[in-house]
Amino acid sequence: MHAFIINASIQILPVVTDKHPYEWVDEAIGIIQNAGIRYEVGPFATVLEGSYAEVMAVIHAVNEYLYSRGCSEWISNIQVQIRSAGDITGEEKTAKFSL
Repeated sequence: MHAFIINASIQILPVVTDKHPYEWVDEAIGIIQNAGIRYEVGPFATVLEGSYAEVMAVIHAVNEYLYSRGCSEWISNIQVQIRSAGDITGEEKTAKFSL
């Protein structure tokens, strides 16, 4: 895959009873925060921005973390936008809505 900037969103939906699902989500966001790529936490999903390899590595790391920490079940909703001939940034898509 190319090295242009892509966008992705990841939403983690824990299907658990061991603790409040938000606790698992908070831990997943911690993995994203420490990944070193641009991100924006929203109320329903977190948007990631970086090269394809970087973004996919973060998505993989979040799922591996949940598995390794014993989260019994979760759903990862992921959306990815890729442009073949160049970068695609969140700012490009939302700038017209900024005040």
